[in-house]
Amino acid sequence: MQKRSLTIAGHRTSIALEPEFWNALEAMAATRGLPLAHLIQDIDESRETTNLSSAIRVTVLEWYRTRAS
Repeated sequence: MQKRSLTIAGHRTSIALEPEFWNALEAMAATRGLPLAHLIQDIDESRETTNLSSAIRVTVLEWYRTRAS
């Protein structure tokens, strides 16, 4: 697990994810032309679960599923 601190919607938060998920998030952000913090903020604002790390993992999974089809 890697823990990173970010500013999301004006407040500091720490997120712990496996390195592979951080790599995937960075790829997603680059593809969309967004800073990593902005992508995570978008995920945070649209999530349907209380856990941000879980919402990030599901978003990454959905992104890869979409790209595979």
